Amino acid sequence: MRQEFKAEAKKIMDLMINSIYTEKEIFLRELISNASDALDKRYYEDLKSEKEVNKDDYYIELIADKDKRKLTVKDTGIGMDETDLIENLGTIAKSGTEAFKKEMKKEEIDQLIGQFGVGFYSSFMVADKVSVKSKKLGSDKAYIWTSQNADGYSIEEIEKDEVGTEVILYLKENQEDESYDSYLDPYYLKNLVVEHSNYIRFPIKMLMTKSRPAKDSTEDKPKYEEYKEYEILNSETPIWKKNKKELTEEDYKNFYRDQGFGYDEPLSYLHLNIEGLVSFKALIYIPKKAPFDYYSKDYQKGLQLYSHGVKIQDRSEDLIEDAYSFAKGVVESDDISLNISRQTLQRDKQLRFIAKQLNKKIKDHLLDMQKNKREDYETFFKEFGNTIKMALYESYGMNKSDFEDLLLFYSRKEDKLINLKEYKDKMASTQENILYAVGPSLDRIKKSPQLESVDENVDVLLLTEKLDEFLIKMLGEYKEKKFKSINQVDDEEVKEEDKDDILKQIKKVLPDEVVEVKFTDKLGELPSMIKQRGEISIEMEKTLKNQPNAPEIKAEKVLEINKNSKAYELLEKTSKEDEDKFKILANLLLDQAKLIEGLEIEDPIAYAKNMWKLI
Repeated sequence: MRQEFKAEAKKIMDLMINSIYTEKEIFLRELISNASDALDKRYYEDLKSEKEVNKDDYYIELIADKDKRKLTVKDTGIGMDETDLIENLGTIAKSGTEAFKKEMKKEEIDQLIGQFGVGFYSSFMVADKVSVKSKKLGSDKAYIWTSQNADGYSIEEIEKDEVGTEVILYLKENQEDESYDSYLDPYYLKNLVVEHSNYIRFPIKMLMTKSRPAKDSTEDKPKYEEYKEYEILNSETPIWKKNKKELTEEDYKNFYRDQGFGYDEPLSYLHLNIEGLVSFKALIYIPKKAPFDYYSKDYQKGLQLYSHGVKIQDRSEDLIEDAYSFAKGVVESDDISLNISRQTLQRDKQLRFIAKQLNKKIKDHLLDMQKNKREDYETFFKEFGNTIKMALYESYGMNKSDFEDLLLFYSRKEDKLINLKEYKDKMASTQENILYAVGPSLDRIKKSPQLESVDENVDVLLLTEKLDEFLIKMLGEYKEKKFKSINQVDDEEVKEEDKDDILKQIKKVLPDEVVEVKFTDKLGELPSMIKQRGEISIEMEKTLKNQPNAPEIKAEKVLEINKNSKAYELLEKTSKEDEDKFKILANLLLDQAKLIEGLEIEDPIAYAKNMWKLI
């Protein structure tokens, strides 16, 4: 007898079939998940009845019939009677699993997957007709539920010996742009099981056609014969659910490669089993090398997310902060709330709780590496350190307490990478600031006159990454110690300068970009040097100048002239005797200082001519 679906309208069914699911192959995952639910219920009932339980009695089987173009998903679960078929399949979003969960104790329901009861309808994405044969545990009767194109359904009584359910899909005809024959290919079906349902806790088996040497085969004339054999398509207990004591380093490395997280070995990993209000298991890897597209906009972060052995997302971005986007791995929790398609998640407090715990564990693991496996941590930081820097920079330093201890910078004094705590711990009690210098390379910074002017007993952090100085500005300070560039002149320091006539003359002939001129005796053999005043540094000016559409921002430059140099003697002499020569000399000192800093000079031709005039 044909009946109508108990739903508001046919368009709701169309929505279920055509809008909720983005990939048609998902139907197999949904049917296997429903079969797993049914097996859980059967197992639970068998335990209650104190019946002898045989593990081999609980399984899911895929049967592909190419001649009739039908695919069957069979299970030996609890089965359904006529009422169940009407309630669970005739009413959209009515879930037998949800009702069953309400009858069970909380500790008994953690293995059940289905919650909303609409996954079954994904079958109509690939099938014109769907039949469900089922016999319920404890019942003498069996029934078949049938629907053509999801347009109403019928239920009839049939003969069926075994308890359980068979979902039979009569596949759609192939289209010009889409073939449905692949869902009858045993090896394609196996791949789908491995991809989406590999860790369902019941065996998923299929009769596979294989070949072997024939009995009359010889080495000279090898012959092969085909035979059929059941093959278990899914794996055993996943590695992240196993006890750490059972696993070897090789097990972890093999899983890393098998999952395609990387082709080499991971640098490190952490295996978590968190229990509490929200419980989850996780296996997180830290790669040794960054993927080729890691720092591009095409890179996709995220961890694989499972619930009850079913892969919910291949890349769950919500689980991982941008700072830790390098992490690869798997998270499984049976406490997360799924949406009706299982493909996306409700961003609820359970997921946020898992993410918070997970990111904290990753940070703790990195800090432990930094302390106990320094060489490994430095390898990690050279590959992925900029990710942490960007996360800190983009938050304008709001989350600096989360990441500042993960940072490493090169130490002039130690001649190696150190963290900020190590720098602060070795500061003299009289040192007020954490000093740093910026440049395009370590070699260039080490040769800079600014660095030579700093007492060699005082450590200076040498920053070579373009992002570093912007990052330092966002940090502002570390544990109440402010950062200060060795190239920066304090306003107070400038005000204390003796404003003699020569300085006033020099300032008058130099361009407006020079905000102050001063004499110094700390430049060694160099005649002049540029320092900065204010927050915009010379390195920032250079970086911003190379950025497309960036505003033209210039550092406030302070020109320092070496009082012990020949140039100073010439300035003194020409300031009284030759105004034109004095002007040339002042501009040459500025241009030379610019060149030392890697800045462009406005008129190279005039610079060359002036050099020869003085010579």
